[in-house]
Amino acid sequence: MRQKSALITGVAGMDGSHLAELLLEKDYHVFGVIKRNATRNLENAAHLENDIDIIEGDVTDMSSMLRIIQACRPHELYNLAAQSHVHTSFEQPLASMDITANGIINILEVIKALGYSTRIFHASTSEMFGSSPAPQSMETRFEPQSPYAIAKLAAHHFVKLYRNAYHMHASTGITFNHEGPRRGPLFVTRKISMGVAKCLKDPNFKLYLGNIHAKRDWGYAPDFVKGFYMTLQQEKPGDYIFSTGETHTVQEFCEKAFGHVGLNWEDHVEYDRFLMRPSEVDELCGDFSKTTETIGWKPEVTFDKLVEIMVEYDCKLLGVEKK
Repeated sequence: MRQKSALITGVAGMDGSHLAELLLEKDYHVFGVIKRNATRNLENAAHLENDIDIIEGDVTDMSSMLRIIQACRPHELYNLAAQSHVHTSFEQPLASMDITANGIINILEVIKALGYSTRIFHASTSEMFGSSPAPQSMETRFEPQSPYAIAKLAAHHFVKLYRNAYHMHASTGITFNHEGPRRGPLFVTRKISMGVAKCLKDPNFKLYLGNIHAKRDWGYAPDFVKGFYMTLQQEKPGDYIFSTGETHTVQEFCEKAFGHVGLNWEDHVEYDRFLMRPSEVDELCGDFSKTTETIGWKPEVTFDKLVEIMVEYDCKLLGVEKK
């Protein structure tokens, strides 16, 4: 029996790199897909280059995915590739749809055509719930409020369609906001943690934010990828919510982050109307009780600990010490 293998699209992202580490610990042969670029930038997966097989490819190109899946013939496939920044999706709606929705269609079509028994995990998002009132569960109506959310909702339904129509072991994980030091610098949590470090380095630095009253359900990325793995170990495929079940505002994140180093957030944060979304989502809070009941998953890292981890990392990164 050959060693278990897994293919991760978007391996250079936050979730992809954490998932690769987890699968390596479990003795998987890990293949990671990155998009071709002139510098071969592996981003968060750079430290894994000698431990996993890096493959250049493009989820929007079916021939590319056919070549990769045929070569790897993975037992498990984790589709984490997406244009995942909500604000950017308003500026690039077609690209968001192509990468996020068409990407998973190509993967599903290839595996169906090849007749492989590969188990598929697709990362959906809480943004699909949009304006529906919190808390959100699998019974909550989807009301997407951005091109990103609409693309993700299309992808989510395609996974369910192929599971039901072609009896594929294809599952989704509706992930609420999950963060960590590997989060990209354009995302609000990383902007805040990096902003704290910059303020320690330069007391005159100002951090510009949009809607600080938005409420989000923030968890820790390594906790969530454990849930992705657990999903594909189930005998039957399904759809699961990964969240913490509690909400905090962007302002609370600022208060905790700046307070951790002895600063008052109000002295360093300014409002920028250009950072407001054209269509806002006020509150997202996930009910993950069925996920716990079905696969035994629950989050471990608290909100306070998450903020502390991110601030400590960025302070170390910039070589500054808290007061």
